[in-house]
Amino acid sequence: MEKQWAKVLTLIKEQVSAANYRTWFAQSLLQEQTAKKLLISVPSAFIKQQLSSKYQELLQSSISQVFGQNINFEITIDSSQENINPPDSLIELDLLNNLPVNTHEHGLNTKHTMKNFVVGLSNNLAYAAAQAVIQNPGLSYNPLFIYGGTGVGKTHLMHGIGNALLQKNPRIKIVYCSSEKFTNDFIQSIQNKRTGEFRGKYRMCDLLLVDDIQFISGRDSTQEEFFHTFNELHTNGSQIILTSDRPPQEMQKLESRLLSRFQGGLMVDIQQPDFDTRVAILRAKGEERGEIVPEEILTLIAEVFPTNARELEGKLLQVIQTAKLSGEELTIDFARKILGKPGISEQKIDYKKVISEINQYFNIKMAEIVGPRRKKELVLPRQLAMYLLYEECKLPYERIGDILGGRDHTTVLHGVEKIRESVNRDREIQRMLIEIKQSLQA
Repeated sequence: MEKQWAKVLTLIKEQVSAANYRTWFAQSLLQEQTAKKLLISVPSAFIKQQLSSKYQELLQSSISQVFGQNINFEITIDSSQENINPPDSLIELDLLNNLPVNTHEHGLNTKHTMKNFVVGLSNNLAYAAAQAVIQNPGLSYNPLFIYGGTGVGKTHLMHGIGNALLQKNPRIKIVYCSSEKFTNDFIQSIQNKRTGEFRGKYRMCDLLLVDDIQFISGRDSTQEEFFHTFNELHTNGSQIILTSDRPPQEMQKLESRLLSRFQGGLMVDIQQPDFDTRVAILRAKGEERGEIVPEEILTLIAEVFPTNARELEGKLLQVIQTAKLSGEELTIDFARKILGKPGISEQKIDYKKVISEINQYFNIKMAEIVGPRRKKELVLPRQLAMYLLYEECKLPYERIGDILGGRDHTTVLHGVEKIRESVNRDREIQRMLIEIKQSLQA
């Protein structure tokens, strides 16, 4: 009976991370065996709850392989430990089991926490989803796909989840990387004939965090490897969190099987922060640096620069440091002098101005660019309009389609990607974009 249970544990050990095996399975014992049922004992109610909620299918499939298809199981608390109170957290469980703390190099930025993540209307849904994942990793939303523009807090939230889970369980195995690093590690593992080591790192973790996942688009071998990595982690109940600058359906050259998996969990977006959130972000950044910044200066920056959190912090730092270096008092007049007029990159461009400049540049009429006609000479102006409306006005594909005569969002997506690819190799397209952008700044 003991040998058969050892075989079951061996099967399980091959399918979960070492940390998960030691925490949830290593102390399990087979107490009784009947013709139809196994009685399995574990040291605490907490372990029983985790096995029942997260590893029911894994246990059943492993038991069926060793004992036969008709054998079920029941988990009970070991009577020798009845007087031990069940642990309230993974940390207490580690102390109870006297297990070593995980020293795995997780790559998290410890400055990004859930406590210093400023919550507002633009990100409250993403924040709520993150809290749910912290409470039930691998169960609530798996994968959690966070998307939004540059500097809106996607990476901060991702690191915040990782740091919160690490605080709950110091032994948790976390891997954080960008999609670029995942790709480079994969290529190096093939060149050095160490694919087993690569897969051991990325597939035997409890939490995988991948930043800017959109960059695996068009990379067939990387997508193949990530597909299998995703599947193994998901099967083992490990939590997966991904960030992107766009939702999965807008990622061109993404394999359909990956698209379905990315959409299989929860997708949440983070928008540009509204005014109140911008003020709160600036206040929090000032407090982090130990600086007392007058509220009127925070309000001025939030009003003049309706941008992302990263740029707001940059403007705040510019004012603070300039005041220190010049010996000036931090006043509203001083801040106005330093900030000056916002440049074109900080101003929200009216989509009507973009359309107007395109029409003037190509000498075409509004009715032509938004109309249904598909004349060859109208293709490039329309695609440039799509690209500028997306990149400069930060409009979603559906809205751009509406502006350009009710075109489908897939048409807009194709137009944006076409120009994006051309910018890297076509000097004529580069010249056109430079000239049109200059006219937008006039």
